[in-house]
Formats: sequence, C-alpha cells, structure tokens
Amino acid sequence: MTTSVQPSVVIDGMSADDYHADRDSVSSTGLRKILAPGCPAQFKYDRDNPQPHKKEFDLGHAAHLLVLGDGPELEVIDAPDWKKADTRELRDLAYAEGKVPLLTKDHDMVQAMAAAIRQHPVAGPLFAPGTGVAEQSIFWTDAATGVRCRIRPDWLKQLPGLTLCVDYKTIKAADPETVSKAIRDHGYHQQDPFYIDGIWAALQPEDVRFVFVFQSKIAPYLITVRELTDQVRDIGRAKNERALRVFADCTATGIWPDWTGPVTDIPTISIPTWAVINESEEYLK
Repeated sequence: MTTSVQPSVVIDGMSADDYHADRDSVSSTGLRKILAPGCPAQFKYDRDNPQPHKKEFDLGHAAHLLVLGDGPELEVIDAPDWKKADTRELRDLAYAEGKVPLLTKDHDMVQAMAAAIRQHPVAGPLFAPGTGVAEQSIFWTDAATGVRCRIRPDWLKQLPGLTLCVDYKTIKAADPETVSKAIRDHGYHQQDPFYIDGIWAALQPEDVRFVFVFQSKIAPYLITVRELTDQVRDIGRAKNERALRVFADCTATGIWPDWTGPVTDIPTISIPTWAVINESEEYLK
C-alpha cells in the first residue's frame, strides 16, 4: 500500500497561534529541541503542554510588528512600571485580548529600534515596505523521512532570479562576536538551512539566500546583518537531517527517549573537554 505525500503549501494570513499549534508538522524550533542539550522526551512534553506567555518576548514581538508590519496589536500603557495593581490589570486585559502590552518607555524604545532599521544602509532596503511579504506559513514534506515540516519566514523578498529570506532578531548586544555565539547557542545555523529547504520545496525559486538581521536592544540600537558560511550551514543541515530521523522514529514507535535512552548499565560522565585538558595538565603530571 502506498501513501500519498501531502503537497507543499504557502498560506497567507494564518495566525501565529494556529501556526504554532499545528501538531501534524515540526518546526525548526522543534527540531532544535530534539537534539542535545534537548531530547525527544522534553520536546514531546513541551509540544503536549504549551508553555504560558513569556513577557520577555513582548519587546521582540513589538519590534517585529513595527519593522515587518505584521504581528499582534500593541497596547501602550502610560505608566513607569508594572508595580501598581491597576497597571497590571491593564496589562492582563491586553493579554486577554491578544494584544502586546507595552509601557510608554518600552514603546518609545521599539519605535526608535524600527527607525534605526529604516535608516540602516543594508537592513533598511531589505525591510522596505511593499518589497516583501511578512509571516507567510509554509508547509512541506521532507522527502527523506516523510515528516511534515513548517516554517514561518519573517520576510520574503522576491527579486529577479532570487528569493531572499530575511530573519529579524533582537538581541542584548549585536556585535559580531555576540551574534556568532547566539547563532551557536540557539541553533540558528539549523534554522537557516531548514528555511532554505522549505522555500525550495514550496516556492521552487531560481535561487534562495537567508539573511540574519540582528539588532541590539540597547541604544543606539545597532544592527549587524550577516549570512552564514557554507560550512556552518552544512553543519546545521546535517543536524536537521538527524533530528528529522529521530522525530520520524519516535513518531513511528511512540517512544520519546530522554538523553540516556534505554540502558541496563549506569553510564559514566566526564567534565567538559577543555576542563579535562586544563586540569589534567595541572594535576595529572
């Protein structure tokens, strides 16, 4: 018996909540959770038990709205902080209505961040209004594993012979060294090839490039625009391929192991490699 492969689709206007709630596909964030330091068991728990709203993401969501022109409505609350009960009530009401509540000072900050993007010689033209599409939802089936996948590019620009996928991230400091560490720590080098592969599958463009735009959340809101090296992108794609195989196996068997998996003996554990080298040189002479 053969099973039909679902076609690739591009959906405009799909809400972020509906996109993230889709249980029939896996996202880049999900794949990153499957591999160490995460594990399949933690991924499954997080998928089955959606986490409550995290207020630290509000500034990022607001900045996305002002830069991309797409996102939840903002509710500006004229107060210096959230200490007073009536201010917190206004905040909670905004959340209940699906809005992002911001103190006036924070709203002023994201306005300044968006202005800095518009004035930047590279980021400004990338995000120029009317030159791209924000927050499309793309679904496709991975040919090697049969796993249904999904992505939601921040900004897609269709140029002659080239599709640009531009990803906007806010970060405490946007210097290249900090950005490099953030790419490693958050697995953004997996996001890049996963999005590229999804765009190839669904849109079949002549060519695709993925561009990161990192912006500091500290005035003057400096910006770093970068593309990954080919080697790092290849590493990310290899990690995605492994995570997809693990996801497919777990889905087929219903077994979602932790870091250790089924064992009969207690495994050994070391300390980080750099510490082994340093301490061996000092103490094991």
